[in-house]
Amino acid sequence: MAKRTKGTVGVVGLGTMGGAFARHLAAAGWRVLGFDIDATRKRAAARAGVAITPLETLAAAAPVIILSLPNPQALDATVAAITRQQLSRKIVVEASTFKLEDKERAEAALRKAGHAMLDCPVSGTGAQAAVKDIVIYASGDAEAIAKTTRIFSDFSRATYNAGAFGNGSRMKYVANLLVTVHNVAAAEAMVLGIKSGLDPQMIYDFVRTGAGASRVFELRGPMMVRDRYDDASMTIKLYHKDIAVIEDHAARLGVPTPLFSASIPVYSAALSMGYGEEDTASVCAVLQTMAGVRRDKPGRRAKRR
Repeated sequence: MAKRTKGTVGVVGLGTMGGAFARHLAAAGWRVLGFDIDATRKRAAARAGVAITPLETLAAAAPVIILSLPNPQALDATVAAITRQQLSRKIVVEASTFKLEDKERAEAALRKAGHAMLDCPVSGTGAQAAVKDIVIYASGDAEAIAKTTRIFSDFSRATYNAGAFGNGSRMKYVANLLVTVHNVAAAEAMVLGIKSGLDPQMIYDFVRTGAGASRVFELRGPMMVRDRYDDASMTIKLYHKDIAVIEDHAARLGVPTPLFSASIPVYSAALSMGYGEEDTASVCAVLQTMAGVRRDKPGRRAKRR
């Protein structure tokens, strides 16, 4: 006798975030249909119990479709694949970080085809997604949000209803502005301590228990301690997209962002120095170079020049 499932969910985009969503949902008893263009990601998802299907098949079979996509072009292509079919009403959950105009364009096309789209960006890193330690900022149709909350609860620790469509993205911009600044601040503090002659592990242990701690410091501090950034939960290259989205949003509103703006050149330097595929914690390596700090081996005291 076939095992009963909670229902069917489609996940389009099986990268760091989408792959984690799909794995958790499959483990929680959902029938998960997955689609990605990358063969390695498809194999990893299949090993976790995700049924890999063509996009058109997924769209036809899943009443709820979660999108975790790398860019607006992929969003447009996915929406086109859904809307060109004659399908019953779908709830499409857009979980990426894009400009509002990109999501609004997708929402209008899906609504015209009889579907409901929710704007539901995620607060948290890939490492947090792996252990269900992420938060969903849901926005859009309240009835559709209510229907998807049970799904969200199986791959996140909390879901918040931000109200009207687009408020989820607006909230994500606020959160990511803080992440951008806190990450550079953590690296700046770490490099100051290291060049002062302090042990990196001691810096981390002492700061995380005091008033100067932040969630970003707790999450990315261990990579800064090890001076290793190759196990990326968010790459420098990909994060530049998020930075550009926040910059554009703030500029349109005429809001000054002095700390955020001051942080951006450090991320740009990381990209130009070859850290594009490394974690965003690699801003620490950038500031180390600028400070003349050289660490022979991870965890050892820096040599001061």
